[in-house]
Amino acid sequence: MTNFAATASTALALALLSSGASLAQQQAAPVPGGTARLQLVASFEHQVTGVTVAADGRIFVNFPRWSEDAPVSVAEVTENGQVKPYPNEEWNAWRNAKKDQISANDHFVCVQSVVADGLGSLWVVDAAAPATAQVVPGGPKLVRIDLRANKVAQTIPFAEAVAPQGSYLNDVRFSPDGRRAYLTDAGAKGALIVVDLQSGDARRVLDGHPSTQPEKGVVVRTDGQELRRPDGRGVEFAADSIALSPDGSHLYWKALTGRTLYRIATEALDDPRLSARELESRIERVGESEPTDGLWIDKRGRLYLSAIEDNAVKVRDSGRDTTLVQDDRLRWPDTFSEGPDGTIYVTSSRIQDMSWFKPENGPRLTTQLWRIEGTGTRRP
Repeated sequence: MTNFAATASTALALALLSSGASLAQQQAAPVPGGTARLQLVASFEHQVTGVTVAADGRIFVNFPRWSEDAPVSVAEVTENGQVKPYPNEEWNAWRNAKKDQISANDHFVCVQSVVADGLGSLWVVDAAAPATAQVVPGGPKLVRIDLRANKVAQTIPFAEAVAPQGSYLNDVRFSPDGRRAYLTDAGAKGALIVVDLQSGDARRVLDGHPSTQPEKGVVVRTDGQELRRPDGRGVEFAADSIALSPDGSHLYWKALTGRTLYRIATEALDDPRLSARELESRIERVGESEPTDGLWIDKRGRLYLSAIEDNAVKVRDSGRDTTLVQDDRLRWPDTFSEGPDGTIYVTSSRIQDMSWFKPENGPRLTTQLWRIEGTGTRRP
């Protein structure tokens, strides 16, 4: 077991020494905004993005190689808040310094997302683009891990036509019948990826379409000011946020640097006979929101949005976004997952605190995994 995550209790105690609040007070304190409250599940010594909770309650997270060469890419979170390389240390052995010595096709290179499909598998999205820069040849892939055997059962490599240089595969959703996967590409030229999970065939669609691109005039603001690098560059991520309706009939997405939420019928996405123009004609504009990273539609059909500018999670209902929880500790809410009882989990990846924007912070960040209390009402 690799011990590079602090336990939840230790992390909270350290983080709150300056506030004078006790650990129990912090875990139970009402949040400054919204109707729900946060409970810390785990704190990590590296930048986390993805989280997923399997049907049996096991929790998995991932650590992309953005500003540091993280020692673990995919991990299972143990009951005491530690992380264990998953499915084993060998799949997590790739390093920037050893990229010419370790193969990229059967090791995790730069993992952006992990998603349990509810059918016994954990899927790993490997964008294979450390620092969101050059794509490592042979690295982009979708990996299926058998949760019962804890072994890799399938690897779907993505050719350059699907994951070209400049791409950054972001997140994935799976059809209820387990036949299709849908991914967003948040890279230099946004797109959606449609994957036949049985054959491994993948198609890049809506490549460069306005719905998958950053929107002009949208500037991400955090802590009351525009988020920019020292050289003045802002945040420009294309198709990032993604969600699938519970019945699998519609896929939703939006650019992180954008305000417009779109959707399309999956029957259209699944039909390779449709021309690009015909597919584009099937896109529906759902409405306006704000810059978001993660989206999630729970089993009751509620749409959750990570409000990165407000340190908040919001719920969309009847075209309006209502704040569910707002808390200064929830810096850059990133990825959602739903537990067996309906409880919503969310990571805070603290992107606004990265060395990209604040060089004085250095490459390593302490990040967190939260549980949103009050969202779970179903019995496992």
